[in-house]
Amino acid sequence: MPAPPALPLDAEGILALAARSMFHLFSSISQGMFLVDSSGRIVWVNEGYRRFLPALGFSSIDEFLGHMVEDVIPNTQMRRVLETGEPILVDLLTNKAGTFVVSRIPLRAESDGPEGGAGDVIGAIGIVLFDQPETTLQPLISKFALLQRDLDDARRELASQRNNPLYQHAPDGQRRSKYTFASFIGSSPAAVEVKRHARRAAQSTSPVLLLGETGTGKELLAHAIHASSARAKGMFVSVNIAAVPDTLLEAEFFGFAPGAFTGADRRGREGKFKLADGGSLFLDEIGDMPLGLQAKLLRALQEGEIEPLGSNKLVPFDARVIAATSRDLPELVRRGLFREDLYYRLNVLPLRVPPLRERRSDIPALVEALGEDMALRSGEAPPELTPDALALLAGQHWRGNIRELRNVLEQVTMRSDSQRIDAVQLERILREAGLEQIELPDLSHANGDEEAALLRPLAQQVAELERKAIAAAMASTGGNKLATSRLLGISRATLYERMTSQGQSS
Repeated sequence: MPAPPALPLDAEGILALAARSMFHLFSSISQGMFLVDSSGRIVWVNEGYRRFLPALGFSSIDEFLGHMVEDVIPNTQMRRVLETGEPILVDLLTNKAGTFVVSRIPLRAESDGPEGGAGDVIGAIGIVLFDQPETTLQPLISKFALLQRDLDDARRELASQRNNPLYQHAPDGQRRSKYTFASFIGSSPAAVEVKRHARRAAQSTSPVLLLGETGTGKELLAHAIHASSARAKGMFVSVNIAAVPDTLLEAEFFGFAPGAFTGADRRGREGKFKLADGGSLFLDEIGDMPLGLQAKLLRALQEGEIEPLGSNKLVPFDARVIAATSRDLPELVRRGLFREDLYYRLNVLPLRVPPLRERRSDIPALVEALGEDMALRSGEAPPELTPDALALLAGQHWRGNIRELRNVLEQVTMRSDSQRIDAVQLERILREAGLEQIELPDLSHANGDEEAALLRPLAQQVAELERKAIAAAMASTGGNKLATSRLLGISRATLYERMTSQGQSS
């Protein structure tokens, strides 16, 4: 038998063989090919390209040859390939002949230098890989079309937000709602549950009372509740009671008539209740309201009308009240510092906003969101925290909650010479910032303790896990057994049964 043909032994022979083979392959499997010289003149066309000629206005290959490529193939990019020497491997070309997936490759002369290689561009080859791509490349085109639709939707959403009155200044300078529920970062059970209750509260017109420690995001949720309510197009008026002197609160709330007191504006002034007419009034730090004003606030809420300072006229208003406090209102009621009837008037839809230590799993997402916001404001890159640094953050008590976390991140960014922050740097920066006690995650015996904990009866481990899960869910829902059963995915009867067997029925 004759010996099979062998590969050339020299590099130049192998390259020449590969070039011929690839040329013949593309010529046979492609829908058409043509060559242009360095000036852009068409010098060769294969048989496959013949079927496109009638649509381009030519009856034969001989008639097509010799023309400049841009004169006979509309929208071609061959001139760019000749000028830059850079290939365009995959592109969509649309002209009178149809829509095609094409490839354009420069042809170079052999270099005369000692190292060989490619020389100057002497021409280019155009390859029609697919015609009728709407059928041959349907999956790819469908995915591209879907991405394009998503991009268009995002652009329209951004444009609508720019034009949406919810995100603009009102003519009188008051801000409208600027946060939504998506702004409340977190996917922990506690965060998910409070957002679920807040969405339900948004559909009601009753007063909402947001309870929680300072820095937990009560004001953000107030904005979100307004933005998701039927009053979203109305004003969102916010009053921080703790920041306004007691002597000015009544005028701030109810406004005043012309000349009501010395130095008063001759034209008078509308109060926050009237400004919020048709929208929402957010009373932050309601627990700091003086007793004397609480009676007037209660009357305004019950009657739906206010009496401006120095006026004898009653002015009707229609505002949905959202109140918030970090203080223990029941304790204030017991001490006689907060009216019991006002407490019950506000406590129609209470929402407990969980502290950060109850949603530690949200800290990485919060760090990322806060870092991005800081970067947008400062123009610098956001800090990158290593896993051990995030673990250190998760070990802190966070008395100031998310507000304190943001402060720490700002100090880290300002005090560190590196964008990447590890636990050692973070601990040093926290100590320099005056934090005396830093809770470090104890990982020294984690593996050994975990193995020892697993070497126990399975029923005991399952019971312990159930007990912890129920306790965590009860803490997250503020003791609401119906919400706890939903959070755990079990019936209320099953929850009662588990709690009874574990001695948690109280």
